[in-house]
Amino acid sequence: MTKRSPFRYFKTSPEVIRLAVMLYICFPLSLRNVEDLLHERVIDVSHETVRCWWLRFGPMFAAEIKKRRIEGMKSSRWRWHLDEVFVKINGERYYLWRAVDHEGEVLESFVTKTRDGTAALKFLKKAMRKHGRPVVIVTDRLRSYGAALKQIGAADRQETGRWANNRAENSHLPFRPGERAMLRFRRMRSLQKFAAVHASVYNHFNQDRSLSTRSKFKLNRAAALAEWHGLCAA
Repeated sequence: MTKRSPFRYFKTSPEVIRLAVMLYICFPLSLRNVEDLLHERVIDVSHETVRCWWLRFGPMFAAEIKKRRIEGMKSSRWRWHLDEVFVKINGERYYLWRAVDHEGEVLESFVTKTRDGTAALKFLKKAMRKHGRPVVIVTDRLRSYGAALKQIGAADRQETGRWANNRAENSHLPFRPGERAMLRFRRMRSLQKFAAVHASVYNHFNQDRSLSTRSKFKLNRAAALAEWHGLCAA
């Protein structure tokens, strides 16, 4: 049976839709900024159209990227780094939890109202259900991690240290510009969706420029773009 194209009800070409979604997720741009950039390329769409594309195809692209990366990632169970940051939704404080592997790949993003042991347990169960149990789990000294790890029988795998968890803390930095471009979030569901999609797309295009030569970086970047252009193809 032939797979039906998810773009079949849209008059705009899939290439333009992929470009608009990529600009909105990869760069700290607002919907109106993306509209202006597309207009410079003689593509006349409104910012509400870009919003529609992002809501429809963003999670779809992220899910396909994540599926491919999970199938090819065998070493993600070696060492995880866990951390959480404050995020404001309508003036209220929420917490964005992240699990990052030893290479900087964002494995899971999870939003909660509290930062207690129950929230940490939900986050760990969700991450381990998708990626398996790691050998080492690096955290800060938040006691919620210890309580949650004790409940799932992984307390002996926890490591803490003053600078040991810098990789997880730095993983939040690319998310902050996008948060400011969106002028904060209005709902918890919107934050969860944006954080999950942003993490998958960031993993896809992150090439670690400082760790490779210019020629190798260009090849990797071209390969990532080619794979992006083929997402959700019929």
